[in-house]
Amino acid sequence: MTIFWITLAAAYILAVIARMWATETNIQGNLLVAERPNAVLAFMVTLTLALVSGLRNNIGDTGYYAHAYTLHTGEFGGFTLTGESGFEILQVLLLKISTDPQILIFFCAIVTNVLIMIIVYKYSPLYELSVFFYIASGMYIVTMNGMRQYLAAAIIFAATPFLLKKDWKKYFLVVIFASLFHQSALILIPAYFFAHGKAWRTRTFILLGAGVIFMVFYNQLFPMMFNMLEITKYDVYENFNEGGANFLRVLVTFVPLLVAYLGRERLEELTPYSDVLVNMSVLGLFFMIISLHTWIYARVAIYFNLYQVILIGWIISLFTERDRKAVYYLIIVLFLIFFIYDHVFTMGIQYESNFLTSFR
Repeated sequence: MTIFWITLAAAYILAVIARMWATETNIQGNLLVAERPNAVLAFMVTLTLALVSGLRNNIGDTGYYAHAYTLHTGEFGGFTLTGESGFEILQVLLLKISTDPQILIFFCAIVTNVLIMIIVYKYSPLYELSVFFYIASGMYIVTMNGMRQYLAAAIIFAATPFLLKKDWKKYFLVVIFASLFHQSALILIPAYFFAHGKAWRTRTFILLGAGVIFMVFYNQLFPMMFNMLEITKYDVYENFNEGGANFLRVLVTFVPLLVAYLGRERLEELTPYSDVLVNMSVLGLFFMIISLHTWIYARVAIYFNLYQVILIGWIISLFTERDRKAVYYLIIVLFLIFFIYDHVFTMGIQYESNFLTSFR
């Protein structure tokens, strides 16, 4: 666990200095455009996250992917749109470089964290708060327990400029490409249309209400949900029963959205992207709610919760100038408490590495 304390502290401090030494600040009319943090320091933040993740040899399904890599023949079995051939091709290519599974873990960690941090760097006005939230909320650790799916999520998250500009052709091409690594990525195609509606309208509350209804009538609606997931590999979880997601994780997803709702008019003034950020975060909350019965639905929320990393950077500006500093530090303290509870007491994370042996 020591390594994660060091990672959290180092990434946050570097990100704070990066924003203090910002190289660009733009104001367009009455819209505040995010400051451009110092690129060198932002690179160091990303490198810290990528190296710690890439040099691990445990956590979540890391061992499974490492073992599968060692058993791989190095031969490509053929391309199919439904067989997630992208990940197969990636392994074949990496095997030509090294048979050590660490190369697969390292590559996925680099690509995942670089793509996520590029978008955070570009769109969050409080870069360091978003970095802190990414780690302390548990998203960073989940990139190590859902490696292939988070790789797909990061690829789609990198297409955020296409999403914001409503360039659906390019966005859908990226989604289809990401689905070659994890089929569940295809859910982002219908999500695109939801994202571009007006936030906080009737459909928002219908969706959240549907999530609550699904949770209450889970046993009756459970078969229907898996019929909808038959085209993905999630249908293998039909007989899966290992309990639901932690309620506090749902609360972590809910609170930033509640603040965004209370300050919705101000948020619209601050950023032209408020509807997309809110709508994608609402979809994440929906899947987190229904995951209270079976945690596997929280895996789908991966694609949407990343937008909360950006949204959290705008929340501080929804408060009066007098209260902003207090709210900022309150967020830091609350998520630090959650970080300790989640990583130490709930999951008991123990980091193992063949390279970072002094910081386990």
